[in-house]
Amino acid sequence: MTETDRALALQGASNFRDLGGYAAADGRRVRWRRLFRSDHLAALTSEDAQALAALGLARAVDFRGQAERAQHAYALPGVAQLALPIEPTVVRRFRELSARGELLDASHAERLMHDTYLGFVADDAPQLRAFFGQLLEDGAPLVFHCTAGKDRTGYAAALLLLALGVPRETVMHDYLLTNRLYRRPPAPADDARTRAVHAVIWGVHAGYLQTALDAIEREHGGVQTYLRERLGLSEAARQQLARLYLQPPAR
Repeated sequence: MTETDRALALQGASNFRDLGGYAAADGRRVRWRRLFRSDHLAALTSEDAQALAALGLARAVDFRGQAERAQHAYALPGVAQLALPIEPTVVRRFRELSARGELLDASHAERLMHDTYLGFVADDAPQLRAFFGQLLEDGAPLVFHCTAGKDRTGYAAALLLLALGVPRETVMHDYLLTNRLYRRPPAPADDARTRAVHAVIWGVHAGYLQTALDAIEREHGGVQTYLRERLGLSEAARQQLARLYLQPPAR
Protein backbone atom coordinates (compact mmCIF):
# COMPACT_ATOMS: atom_id res chain seq x y z
CA MET A 1 0.00 0.00 0.00
CA THR A 2 1.35 3.43 -0.93
CA GLU A 3 1.03 6.47 1.29
CA THR A 4 -1.92 7.89 -0.62
CA ASP A 5 -3.85 4.61 -1.00
CA ARG A 6 -5.28 5.13 2.49
CA ALA A 7 -6.96 8.34 1.25
CA LEU A 8 -10.56 8.04 0.09
CA ALA A 9 -11.12 9.80 -3.24
CA LEU A 10 -13.93 12.27 -2.54
CA GLN A 11 -15.02 15.29 -4.54
CA GLY A 12 -16.00 17.36 -1.51
CA ALA A 13 -13.15 16.51 0.88
CA SER A 14 -9.50 15.99 0.02
CA ASN A 15 -7.97 14.97 3.36
CA PHE A 16 -10.25 12.04 4.29
CA ARG A 17 -8.13 9.02 5.10
CA ASP A 18 -8.00 5.74 6.98
CA LEU A 19 -5.67 5.33 9.96
CA GLY A 20 -5.70 1.57 9.51
CA GLY A 21 -2.67 -0.58 8.88
CA TYR A 22 -0.12 1.28 10.96
CA ALA A 23 2.12 -0.97 13.03
CA ALA A 24 1.33 -0.56 16.73
CA ALA A 25 2.10 -2.21 20.06
CA ASP A 26 2.94 -5.91 20.53
CA GLY A 27 3.07 -6.76 16.85
CA ARG A 28 -0.47 -5.59 16.22
CA ARG A 29 -1.75 -3.11 13.63
CA VAL A 30 -4.46 -0.49 13.64
CA ARG A 31 -7.68 -1.96 12.28
CA TRP A 32 -8.75 -0.88 8.82
CA ARG A 33 -12.12 0.84 8.33
CA ARG A 34 -12.51 1.86 11.97
CA LEU A 35 -10.74 5.22 12.38
CA PHE A 36 -10.78 8.01 9.82
CA ARG A 37 -9.50 11.58 9.86
CA SER A 38 -10.66 14.30 7.50
CA ASP A 39 -11.13 17.90 6.56
CA HIS A 40 -14.68 19.21 6.94
CA LEU A 41 -17.59 17.28 5.46
CA ALA A 42 -19.94 20.09 4.49
CA ALA A 43 -19.05 20.02 0.78
CA LEU A 44 -19.63 16.32 0.16
CA THR A 45 -21.53 15.33 -2.96
CA SER A 46 -24.24 12.67 -3.00
CA GLU A 47 -21.65 10.26 -4.45
CA ASP A 48 -19.31 11.12 -1.57
CA ALA A 49 -22.07 10.41 0.95
CA GLN A 50 -22.66 7.02 -0.66
CA ALA A 51 -18.94 6.23 -0.41
CA LEU A 52 -18.99 7.04 3.32
CA ALA A 53 -22.13 4.96 3.81
CA ALA A 54 -20.31 2.01 2.22
CA LEU A 55 -17.69 2.33 4.99
CA GLY A 56 -20.36 1.83 7.63
CA LEU A 57 -19.46 5.19 9.13
CA ALA A 58 -21.49 5.69 12.30
CA ARG A 59 -19.94 8.63 14.17
CA ALA A 60 -18.39 12.00 13.36
CA VAL A 61 -16.42 14.07 15.89
CA ASP A 62 -16.23 17.73 14.83
CA PHE A 63 -13.42 19.85 16.28
CA ARG A 64 -14.43 23.00 14.40
CA GLY A 65 -15.27 26.17 16.28
CA GLN A 66 -18.84 27.38 16.62
CA ALA A 67 -18.74 29.86 13.74
CA GLU A 68 -17.12 27.31 11.45
CA ARG A 69 -19.81 24.75 12.16
CA ALA A 70 -22.59 27.30 11.71
CA GLN A 71 -21.19 28.46 8.38
CA HIS A 72 -20.61 24.98 7.00
CA ALA A 73 -23.09 22.62 8.63
CA TYR A 74 -23.64 19.11 7.33
CA ALA A 75 -25.72 16.02 7.98
CA LEU A 76 -24.98 12.45 6.94
CA PRO A 77 -27.70 9.78 7.13
CA GLY A 78 -27.03 7.35 9.95
CA VAL A 79 -24.01 9.28 11.25
CA ALA A 80 -24.23 10.73 14.75
CA GLN A 81 -22.32 13.98 15.23
CA LEU A 82 -20.46 15.10 18.35
CA ALA A 83 -19.23 18.71 18.46
CA LEU A 84 -16.05 19.24 20.49
CA PRO A 85 -15.16 22.80 19.48
CA ILE A 86 -11.55 23.95 19.47
CA GLU A 87 -11.58 27.53 18.23
CA PRO A 88 -9.21 28.33 15.30
CA THR A 89 -6.54 30.47 16.97
CA VAL A 90 -4.46 31.25 13.88
CA VAL A 91 -7.38 32.44 11.79
CA ARG A 92 -8.69 34.59 14.64
CA ARG A 93 -5.29 36.21 15.24
CA PHE A 94 -4.83 36.78 11.52
CA ARG A 95 -8.16 38.60 11.36
CA GLU A 96 -7.34 40.66 14.45
CA LEU A 97 -4.06 41.78 12.93
CA SER A 98 -5.70 42.54 9.59
CA ALA A 99 -8.40 44.60 11.32
CA ARG A 100 -5.66 46.73 12.92
CA GLY A 101 -3.99 47.18 9.56
CA GLU A 102 -0.96 45.07 10.52
CA LEU A 103 0.70 42.89 7.92
CA LEU A 104 1.33 39.28 8.84
CA ASP A 105 4.53 37.85 7.39
CA ALA A 106 5.60 34.21 7.17
CA SER A 107 7.76 34.29 10.32
CA HIS A 108 4.89 35.76 12.33
CA ALA A 109 2.53 33.14 10.90
CA GLU A 110 4.94 30.40 11.95
CA ARG A 111 5.02 31.76 15.53
CA LEU A 112 1.23 31.73 15.55
CA MET A 113 1.23 28.11 14.41
CA HIS A 114 3.58 27.08 17.21
CA ASP A 115 1.42 29.00 19.71
CA THR A 116 -1.63 27.16 18.39
CA TYR A 117 -0.06 23.79 19.16
CA LEU A 118 0.99 24.93 22.63
CA GLY A 119 -2.65 25.90 23.13
CA PHE A 120 -3.80 22.41 22.21
CA VAL A 121 -1.74 21.03 25.10
CA ALA A 122 -2.54 23.73 27.65
CA ASP A 123 -6.17 24.56 26.90
CA ASP A 124 -7.93 21.82 24.95
CA ALA A 125 -7.55 18.73 27.14
CA PRO A 126 -11.32 18.67 27.92
CA GLN A 127 -12.20 18.25 24.26
CA LEU A 128 -9.56 15.55 23.79
CA ARG A 129 -10.75 13.76 26.93
CA ALA A 130 -14.27 13.70 25.46
CA PHE A 131 -12.84 12.47 22.15
CA PHE A 132 -11.24 9.48 23.83
CA GLY A 133 -14.44 8.89 25.75
CA GLN A 134 -16.30 8.63 22.46
CA LEU A 135 -13.70 6.24 21.08
CA LEU A 136 -14.10 3.99 24.11
CA GLU A 137 -17.89 3.75 23.85
CA ASP A 138 -17.71 1.16 21.07
CA GLY A 139 -15.68 0.29 18.00
CA ALA A 140 -18.15 1.55 15.38
CA PRO A 141 -16.41 3.32 12.48
CA LEU A 142 -15.67 6.94 13.39
CA VAL A 143 -14.34 10.00 11.58
CA PHE A 144 -12.90 13.02 13.35
CA HIS A 145 -12.26 16.28 11.57
CA CYS A 146 -11.88 20.05 11.72
CA THR A 147 -11.90 22.45 8.76
CA ALA A 148 -8.72 21.46 6.93
CA GLY A 149 -8.10 18.25 8.88
CA LYS A 150 -4.53 19.26 9.61
CA ASP A 151 -3.95 20.95 13.01
CA ARG A 152 -6.74 20.12 15.48
CA THR A 153 -7.33 16.84 13.68
CA GLY A 154 -3.60 16.23 13.28
CA TYR A 155 -2.99 16.69 17.00
CA ALA A 156 -5.89 14.40 17.91
CA ALA A 157 -4.68 11.76 15.44
CA ALA A 158 -1.18 11.92 16.89
CA LEU A 159 -2.44 11.36 20.43
CA LEU A 160 -4.69 8.50 19.31
CA LEU A 161 -1.93 6.73 17.41
CA LEU A 162 0.53 7.20 20.27
CA ALA A 163 -2.06 5.81 22.71
CA LEU A 164 -2.29 2.72 20.48
CA GLY A 165 1.49 2.27 20.54
CA VAL A 166 2.25 3.52 17.03
CA PRO A 167 5.90 4.70 16.83
CA ARG A 168 6.52 8.45 16.77
CA GLU A 169 8.13 8.41 13.34
CA THR A 170 4.98 6.80 11.93
CA VAL A 171 2.81 9.31 13.77
CA MET A 172 4.79 12.16 12.23
CA HIS A 173 4.57 10.53 8.81
CA ASP A 174 0.78 10.40 9.07
CA TYR A 175 0.67 14.01 10.26
CA LEU A 176 2.70 15.24 7.27
CA LEU A 177 0.53 13.41 4.70
CA THR A 178 -1.74 16.46 4.78
CA ASN A 179 0.83 18.31 2.67
CA ARG A 180 0.35 15.74 -0.10
CA LEU A 181 -3.41 15.35 0.10
CA TYR A 182 -5.13 18.55 1.19
CA ARG A 183 -6.43 20.88 -1.51
CA ARG A 184 -5.66 24.30 -0.08
CA PRO A 185 -8.01 27.22 -0.75
CA PRO A 186 -6.58 29.83 -3.13
CA ALA A 187 -4.47 32.61 -1.64
CA PRO A 188 -6.43 35.86 -1.22
CA ALA A 189 -3.76 37.78 -3.18
CA ASP A 190 -0.89 36.92 -5.49
CA ASP A 191 1.95 38.89 -3.91
CA ALA A 192 4.94 37.04 -2.46
CA ARG A 193 4.18 37.86 1.18
CA THR A 194 0.59 36.66 0.96
CA ARG A 195 1.64 33.44 -0.80
CA ALA A 196 4.26 32.77 1.89
CA VAL A 197 1.79 33.35 4.73
CA HIS A 198 -0.82 31.24 2.97
CA ALA A 199 1.64 28.35 2.63
CA VAL A 200 2.38 28.48 6.36
CA ILE A 201 -1.21 28.67 7.53
CA TRP A 202 -2.59 25.99 5.20
CA GLY A 203 0.25 23.49 5.46
CA VAL A 204 1.77 21.39 8.24
CA HIS A 205 5.36 21.24 9.41
CA ALA A 206 6.98 18.65 11.65
CA GLY A 207 8.02 21.43 14.01
CA TYR A 208 4.42 22.32 14.81
CA LEU A 209 3.52 18.88 16.14
CA GLN A 210 6.93 18.57 17.77
CA THR A 211 6.20 21.79 19.69
CA ALA A 212 3.16 20.11 21.24
CA LEU A 213 5.01 16.89 22.00
CA ASP A 214 7.89 18.80 23.58
CA ALA A 215 5.43 20.72 25.77
CA ILE A 216 3.85 17.44 26.86
CA GLU A 217 7.27 16.06 27.80
CA ARG A 218 8.29 19.25 29.59
CA GLU A 219 5.07 19.98 31.45
CA HIS A 220 3.56 16.52 31.98
CA GLY A 221 6.50 14.12 32.01
CA GLY A 222 5.62 12.36 28.76
CA VAL A 223 2.76 11.41 26.48
CA GLN A 224 1.59 8.42 28.51
CA THR A 225 1.39 10.52 31.70
CA TYR A 226 -0.48 13.23 29.80
CA LEU A 227 -2.92 10.69 28.38
CA ARG A 228 -3.55 9.24 31.83
CA GLU A 229 -3.68 12.39 33.97
CA ARG A 230 -5.12 15.00 31.59
CA LEU A 231 -7.20 12.89 29.21
CA GLY A 232 -8.38 10.21 31.65
CA LEU A 233 -6.91 7.30 29.71
CA SER A 234 -6.21 4.78 32.46
CA GLU A 235 -4.40 1.52 31.83
CA ALA A 236 -7.74 -0.26 31.64
CA ALA A 237 -8.97 2.33 29.14
CA ARG A 238 -5.85 1.91 27.03
CA GLN A 239 -6.38 -1.85 26.96
CA GLN A 240 -9.98 -1.29 25.88
CA LEU A 241 -8.80 1.11 23.17
CA ALA A 242 -6.41 -1.57 21.91
CA ARG A 243 -9.15 -4.24 21.90
CA LEU A 244 -11.41 -2.00 19.85
CA TYR A 245 -8.93 -0.62 17.33
CA LEU A 246 -5.97 -2.99 17.03
CA GLN A 247 -5.90 -6.24 15.11
CA PRO A 248 -4.49 -9.31 16.89
CA PRO A 249 -0.86 -10.08 16.02
CA ALA A 250 -0.32 -12.19 12.94
CA ARG A 251 0.43 -15.84 13.68
